[in-house]
Amino acid sequence: MPPGITTLAADAPELSAANTGFMLICSALVMLMTPGLAFFYGGMVRVKSTLNMLMMSFISLGIVTVLWVLYGFSLAFGTDVGSVIGWSSDYVGLGDIGVTELWDGYTIPVYVFAVFQLMFAVLTPALISGALADRVKFTAWAVFIVLWVTVVYFPVAHWVWGAGGWLFEMGVIDFAGGTAVHINAGAAALGVILVIGKRVGFKKDPMRPHSLPLVMLGAALLWFGWFGFNAGSWLGNDDGVGAVMFLNTQVATAAAVLGWLAYEKLRHGSFTTLGAASGAVAGLVAITPAGGSVSPLGAIAIGVIAGVLCAMAVGLKYRFGYDDSLDVVGVHLVGGIIGSILVGFFATGGVQSDAKGLFYGGGLEQLGKQAIGVVAVLAYSLVVSALIALLLDRTIGMRVSEDDEISGIDQVEHAETAYDFSGAGGGTVSRTTAPATAPTAAPKAKKVDA
Repeated sequence: MPPGITTLAADAPELSAANTGFMLICSALVMLMTPGLAFFYGGMVRVKSTLNMLMMSFISLGIVTVLWVLYGFSLAFGTDVGSVIGWSSDYVGLGDIGVTELWDGYTIPVYVFAVFQLMFAVLTPALISGALADRVKFTAWAVFIVLWVTVVYFPVAHWVWGAGGWLFEMGVIDFAGGTAVHINAGAAALGVILVIGKRVGFKKDPMRPHSLPLVMLGAALLWFGWFGFNAGSWLGNDDGVGAVMFLNTQVATAAAVLGWLAYEKLRHGSFTTLGAASGAVAGLVAITPAGGSVSPLGAIAIGVIAGVLCAMAVGLKYRFGYDDSLDVVGVHLVGGIIGSILVGFFATGGVQSDAKGLFYGGGLEQLGKQAIGVVAVLAYSLVVSALIALLLDRTIGMRVSEDDEISGIDQVEHAETAYDFSGAGGGTVSRTTAPATAPTAAPKAKKVDA
């Protein structure tokens, strides 16, 4: 997000129809990312968990939207209180805001900024769900979202993007969510899975994706929506910074696909579609905090590094024994750390701000700020998320029973299954239904003379 801008009354910005329209389109693109994530995750699980995975993303659209209107926007972007949280009574219920009232220092209405930021708030808890596949009660997940966005996401968003937030004021660069979204979600995922434990059969039973076409569809929707996620985070389209971010988003993602596939070929001997999709997401994650600060060549470097290191990181769960079902830790936590830290190396000082990284003569100053931001968000989200999971586990219970997990969480939690094979055609004809004798051939037609 761009830093706050202080303007005099004489040169106060006026509402821009172009920027307003641009930001509404970007908001719709970011909203599309949550269903895209649902498809991405839904294809990666086994058949018996498909609907549950879809629903864990979709329920975030309902819960977080309502909370955002009631108090979330006020906590994240209201008047600063102690550099750790915001609060503005005018934002409670979003009822005391003028239709054309502008977001301070910009040419878009407050309502437009609020709806754009809402889509970030919706997506972030949905990202966590991929680590918890196959084993979490849907009711417990819904309650977790309520608690988590209230005590983790809203405050962290204020730290990073809110005027007066302590990381914002320190000068930590996070263009579109490397810390507030991806490290936040990845650390939360790790905290929760350390509490709830492993899936039944982890490291013993095959748990391969049931639909790689769904995975690729989800990855494509995420890639498409991410242009709004990243380019829109400059909150306008007047000075070219958003265009640089748009280009860098494409460049880094492409480079990460190549990096992941190259590592996969050297390590495992094959180029897989799952690897291509995962590499794309890793590149998108890594460029999110950095894309407004680096050149396209820097974006290539960030993409390749993220593709390789995230591909390496997904195997850590087998080494250390934590069951991150769909590699939220390996992709989002690790990718967010990579992108945030590499700002301290590749920032050119000529795009988003004048802050320069180590490779551009900026010394260690910006790198140090980035490291503080990474550690602070990671530690806070990890600890508080684990405590929330522990609270829920000791009260209403987080996990379904072992029998329910084995039989399939879709049927248990949703009374549905993703696919109905009962009416599918094909196969052999049963002997009991086959005709006893071949049907008599139809008589030949008689020739009729013209």
